[in-house]
Amino acid sequence: MSPTVASGDRLLVRRVRDTDAVRPGEVVLARFPVRPDLLVVKRVHRAVDGGHWVQGDNPFVTDDSRAYGPAVVVGRVVGRLWPRPGRLPADPGL
Repeated sequence: MSPTVASGDRLLVRRVRDTDAVRPGEVVLARFPVRPDLLVVKRVHRAVDGGHWVQGDNPFVTDDSRAYGPAVVVGRVVGRLWPRPGRLPADPGL
């Protein structure tokens, strides 16, 4: 499975006020209490004590709950603005 979001993608995120409304499978913007400087886009796996267990779609990248524990969800990703879904960015070398 390739990652859903790539470096350089522009996302539309809606702030989450009620974190209980976040469901497994949703792509979210989150912070880890042990690494407050790190803001990540990950997929929610489940709710746990202290927040949500989040993991990336790429199993080889471990800047997620496997390394830092539960995350606090800040927002829900509602869309990708760039590149448009189904399109690749233009090759700057052309």
